[in-house]
Amino acid sequence: MKRQTRFWIAAALLLAAAGAASAGDVTVKYQDPDKFSDVPFFEPDRDQVLKELTAHFEQLARQLPANQQLAITVTDIDLAGRVEPRRRSMQDIRILRGGADWPTMQLQYTLQQDGKVIASGSDRLSNMLYLDQMNRYAGSDSLRYEKPMVDDWFKKNFGAPAQLSSK
Repeated sequence: MKRQTRFWIAAALLLAAAGAASAGDVTVKYQDPDKFSDVPFFEPDRDQVLKELTAHFEQLARQLPANQQLAITVTDIDLAGRVEPRRRSMQDIRILRGGADWPTMQLQYTLQQDGKVIASGSDRLSNMLYLDQMNRYAGSDSLRYEKPMVDDWFKKNFGAPAQLSSK
């Protein structure tokens, strides 16, 4: 029984490794991020937001075939909610009201397969109902309202399922 269990565990690991090896590739660039509509002002905080967003695009790109490369240039980001200063603290607070404070993002993309462009365009992503929809991302995820918007865009443009685990 133990030998059979080890066999199935090894087989599952090999399949997972093969799936990861056959994943598509993505490059993400941010055009003038210090001029974006709404990202943190302090550079380390802004870099963290962009790092998390890049990781999310990379996770989505794993769903692409191995011979496809996706290049994304983000030209603007407006995070969900509005930043308001706190009176008794040095840190600002983000308030989510569900009015005209929905997340938006502007980007340009090019999808290549075997060196040939098979899709490209510019899109403006937005989610006006960000507080009224089911959200599978944890409440502690700093981009929990932006990620579903990106998932929907990715699914619409590349047909890949957006079933991702939240981190």
